[in-house]
Amino acid sequence: MWEATRRMMRTTREITRVLRAAAVVAALAVAGCSGNKLDTSALNPDPPSKMFADADAMMAKGNFDDAAVKFESVDREHPYSQEARRSIVMAAYAYYRAGKTPEAIASAERYITMHPGTKEAPLAHHVIASAYFDDLKTANRDQTPARKALEQFKILKSRYPESEYARDADNKIRICQDNIAANEMEVGRYYLNKHNYVGAINRFKTVVSDYQTTAHVEEALARLVESYMALGITKEAQNAAAVLGHNYPDSKWYKDSYALLQSDGLAPREDGGSWLSKAWNSVPKLSVPKMSFGNG
Repeated sequence: MWEATRRMMRTTREITRVLRAAAVVAALAVAGCSGNKLDTSALNPDPPSKMFADADAMMAKGNFDDAAVKFESVDREHPYSQEARRSIVMAAYAYYRAGKTPEAIASAERYITMHPGTKEAPLAHHVIASAYFDDLKTANRDQTPARKALEQFKILKSRYPESEYARDADNKIRICQDNIAANEMEVGRYYLNKHNYVGAINRFKTVVSDYQTTAHVEEALARLVESYMALGITKEAQNAAAVLGHNYPDSKWYKDSYALLQSDGLAPREDGGSWLSKAWNSVPKLSVPKMSFGNG
């Protein structure tokens, strides 16, 4: 009888353990379901179209920071929706309007990487160009912002010539080029004053080759005459003076260059095989005709 009682007690304990284990499993399942419901409720329940419209409304009210965050949430929470792609570039634009240029550039670059050539791509390039343009430095400082802005404005002009942003780019291209040329002249004059004529020539050559339409080209040509004369490379000095005289005959820089050559018994003389003649004639001029040399 005692043996039967012990067997019954063991059976009861086994049943109890099984019931407790089942209760734990059930509790975990309930907790898991509850957790899933919480996770689901944490997501924005709004459809992407409403989220985009809300962000657009924030933009209209001037709440650019909030709009940028809202646009980003469209892409994050509805990445496969039609609104997701445009929300990336709109976030970039909102960040730019908020004055957050690093965030604006990062978002716009992400858009260009993911969606090149799409209809919003001109806006992305415009955001990047404008962000760098707003950060232009004076001539004696690093011109990286000017170079990067210039690159983006040129992309707008070449790839998207009919876009509204391309039409606005011409004047800013000229400003960027002028800034870069001014910096090259600043460094070139420094080298010239230090009698580092080769270093000076390289800077002035850049202005003459790449930034011929800026106001700095006359001085650059005159400085080339000065630098080449200092090195005794008279043929190049005469050619630089000839380019200067034929295109800017009334320039004070030409008068100075002419006098410098005369002091050594020389005169301006064209050399059609010179790098300068080739570089000069390779770029169309808007305000002056291509040079036509004589033999004087």
